Amino acid sequence: MQQRIDVTKVSPAVYQAAAALQTYVDQSGLDAKLRELIKIRASQINGCAFCLAMHTRDARKIGETDERMHLLAAWREAPVYSARERAALAWVEAITLVTQGHVPDEAFEAVRKQFSEKEIVDLTAAAAAINTWNRIAIAFRVPPQVDSRRQAA
Repeated sequence: MQQRIDVTKVSPAVYQAAAALQTYVDQSGLDAKLRELIKIRASQINGCAFCLAMHTRDARKIGETDERMHLLAAWREAPVYSARERAALAWVEAITLVTQGHVPDEAFEAVRKQFSEKEIVDLTAAAAAINTWNRIAIAFRVPPQVDSRRQAA
């Protein structure tokens, strides 16, 4: 896959704007592991290889387990996520898949039981940030940074 455009060189202001939102999310007080799970799940839905490679690496560095990352695509059936994590994942999925019926009341009620209003706004900002990054990486075909020793022959 050949990268189409390097947004950091062509329009650094766009990159900086997305980075500013990400900085807010990173400093919001949301748990770091939860932030990474959100990034991974949205990136799975969107099919963003660049972000999946980056955020699974980042999650491992802060102690997230491979098992929880492998089961993330089936989080509803996997018993390894807390009620709080499940509410956040449902919320982020609904935002990511907004064209499939907008954000259902059930997702809002679930997240409202587990998070404060500020945290819900922060989760929404986290969803907006990763969806922005996914769309930039996918549109411009940014290749994932992978360990060349582990690539298939």
